[in-house]
Amino acid sequence: MSVEGAGLIRGFIETGRNLVGSYVDPRRWVTVQYPEERRATPENSRVYPFLVYDGADPEEGLRCVSCKICEKECPPQCIYIVPAQDERGRPRKHPAIFDIDISVCMSCQICVEVCPFDSIKMDQAYAWDREDRFGGLLLHKADLARPNRYYRELHPAEARVVDEHLARERELRESGVRAAVRASLPGSGEPGGGT
Repeated sequence: MSVEGAGLIRGFIETGRNLVGSYVDPRRWVTVQYPEERRATPENSRVYPFLVYDGADPEEGLRCVSCKICEKECPPQCIYIVPAQDERGRPRKHPAIFDIDISVCMSCQICVEVCPFDSIKMDQAYAWDREDRFGGLLLHKADLARPNRYYRELHPAEARVVDEHLARERELRESGVRAAVRASLPGSGEPGGGT
């Protein structure tokens, strides 16, 4: 038998082994009966961004302070933010409008990386069932807001690090405020604290 003939026989044997193995080994079954069955997504998978809020109120607990860094850094320019204003017309540290056009979003995660407040994260939901074919592709603040516990379910390792970091920052801020209040009390012996 020639060298080419032996290679051909080995190729047929390998193909036959793969054919039989695809019916016997469950790890090699590639077909999933979607949408009844869905594969579990890995923790590092990403689809579209969402906004994280703390507490029970998605409006007041939103971590976003409308700094607009994500809007400026977004390559396809699919993020639109309008800061909220108080009754005097001064800007508040809260978005009045936060929209993402998911028909343009390329899931690059740049918005997540540049957010200094850990308020925008990537979701794993890839099935978007909408009644309106075109209007459903523009997600508003109410559609994007997800509680911190949702973020902890999706990305537990990353969320633990972020929560610890935010707790440390909050503790430092509160201890600084307490120290400033103590220093301003009369009889504290500190400059500006009275005597």
